Amino acid sequence: MPFIPHTEEETRKMLDAIGVSNIDELFDEIPADLINEKLDYVPPAMDEAGIRRLCKNSAQSDGHYVNFIGAGAYEHHIPAAVWQVATRGEFYSAYTPYQAEASQGTLQLLYEYQTMMASLTAMEVSNASLYEGASALAEAVLMSVRAQRKKYRILMPETINPAYRETTETIVKNQGITISNIDYSGDTGTIDLGQLNDQFTDDVAALVIPQPNYFGALEQVDELVDLAHKQGCLVIAVVNPLSLAILKAPGEWGENGADIVVGEGQPLGIPLSSGGPYFGFMCCTQKIVRQMPGRLIGRTLDAEGKQGFTLTLQAREQHIRRSKATSNICTNQGLMVTAATLYMSLMGPAGMAQAAKASHANTRLLVEKLTAIDGVEVVFNSPFFHECVLRIDSPLDDLVRAIAAEGIIAGMPLGADFEGLQDCLLVCATELRTEEEMDNFALHLERIVSKG
Repeated sequence: MPFIPHTEEETRKMLDAIGVSNIDELFDEIPADLINEKLDYVPPAMDEAGIRRLCKNSAQSDGHYVNFIGAGAYEHHIPAAVWQVATRGEFYSAYTPYQAEASQGTLQLLYEYQTMMASLTAMEVSNASLYEGASALAEAVLMSVRAQRKKYRILMPETINPAYRETTETIVKNQGITISNIDYSGDTGTIDLGQLNDQFTDDVAALVIPQPNYFGALEQVDELVDLAHKQGCLVIAVVNPLSLAILKAPGEWGENGADIVVGEGQPLGIPLSSGGPYFGFMCCTQKIVRQMPGRLIGRTLDAEGKQGFTLTLQAREQHIRRSKATSNICTNQGLMVTAATLYMSLMGPAGMAQAAKASHANTRLLVEKLTAIDGVEVVFNSPFFHECVLRIDSPLDDLVRAIAAEGIIAGMPLGADFEGLQDCLLVCATELRTEEEMDNFALHLERIVSKG
């Protein structure tokens, strides 16, 4: 039985008071053809005991897989203290901190998070208000158009995560914004600088630069940033935050650095969790901070001279004229941001650098072991972080299923998203992968490829 906070008698009294006969009359403005009386494909309701049994059975049937897939979400070590602290009641159930006088703990945590992200990206400002990496990119595109005025075209490379591209196109397609694709070089798997030069016109607001890109390859960020800025365009960097522990920060790219930095925060202490919840991050220069969506937390002094924290530059429709408001982002993904703040504080710069270096070293070792197999080769000749594209002389769908039967998730087939890469697999190894696991992967891969 569903939980309803009112008895039938209480409901009747309220309906009588407003002069309607039933609850459905409250929604009579909705056209009949838009009303769905029954939700298709929704299974019958279960009682609490049934739900418990379902979860238990599902957990037992899931099994344990050794994971060599990345493609935007990564299996990293998470210190035990991260979620031990994050799931304390004061964090786990904290609401959006609108009332500063009642939310100082949450506000201070978010302020520290912003400080860490600004430091990690070498940018001047960070917010704390984005859902995940894909929508963060979409928000950055909208932000760049607001900042550039009368420029409505975005240059987006094919090497961006396909999910990010699809999300961005969905959000901006009805706002008069055009997304122009930039091809990648077949040799390097990175942005084709020759083609890019021809794409700059007076209506281009920004260039998107992924680092590392979806293929795991490292883009020529310094050259790209300087080229875009010379053309009067903003630069939107899409980065893996953990990689910034060892790679050049976006704020230091080229002569003047990137203008906006976004990405997926999942590598910072967030478990895979079957795809979410995660959180997005966004940083920018002080020059365009007033075009930044969401909310920022600032530090100030109260009337007694004591340190305090409060929401600032709240460019949302509740606070300013709706025509001037930026996106209505009503969540700060607070719990995930809390975990990320704990992760970064516990790991520190040295710990994060160690995790990033170990991930890179493991991926190099994995690629070495797999390419020793006849019929397996590296596709692109660019440096990579912790992912690499391999071409395999075997039907990939069958191969991935066969290796999954051995308890191994082999990688991400690229054929569905990239023409000409139907026989290519994106593999990843983080700091958690052992040489024994890699050897086992190589053993099964060689067996399958040799039969094919």
